[in-house]
Amino acid sequence: METMSIRRGAGTVLITVLLASAPACTAAAPERVPAPVAGTDAPVVVPGAPGDGGRTASPGEVVGRPKESASAADVLFAERMIPHHRQAMEMAGLAPSRTTDGAVLRLCERIAAGQRPEVEVLSRWLRAAGREVPAAHAHPDAPGGETYGMASLEEMNRLRASRGAAFDALLLRLMIRHHEGAVAMAGEELRQGADQMLRKLAGDMASGQRIEIDRMRGLAG
Repeated sequence: METMSIRRGAGTVLITVLLASAPACTAAAPERVPAPVAGTDAPVVVPGAPGDGGRTASPGEVVGRPKESASAADVLFAERMIPHHRQAMEMAGLAPSRTTDGAVLRLCERIAAGQRPEVEVLSRWLRAAGREVPAAHAHPDAPGGETYGMASLEEMNRLRASRGAAFDALLLRLMIRHHEGAVAMAGEELRQGADQMLRKLAGDMASGQRIEIDRMRGLAG
């Protein structure tokens, strides 16, 4: 059992990675991994449904099997959110050498610290489901052309070339739009997804990114 503590604006979100076997929507059966068994040495937190609190597994309880009802929406959520998060981390990673505003720098550090472990969780879920993790330069476009707030190549190049106040203003504008796209994706997972762990993660993402949007609007205002 692996746990990751993800820092968000409102506090610490504990994500228990439940990846013992593949969901039913797999294209190819993944290698089977024994489901973890809760012991007495450390508590094992099992996430509840969105809006519900988690619970502590009883000693000896077998936990960690994804729901057999995992849907195509779950796979799309993971496949789209990974490249989306990667771009947010790339933008945040530009701040140390370009911003002169301590608040902007701290915001970017929080974004990177929160989204890096989420990418790892989603990547492991996809591998356990027998799916490939999106390539480094994949783009999360939806069939209708929705880009979920992703910055274009031209916008990324302008951000890389900016410094000081100009960098801060462009970063905040792009990152607010980017976060709004992530909230939209999380909403789709909550409406259409079936995997309990991914739905819990989507709810945490939406909540955390709304808080960061409010913080960024305050910095930009």
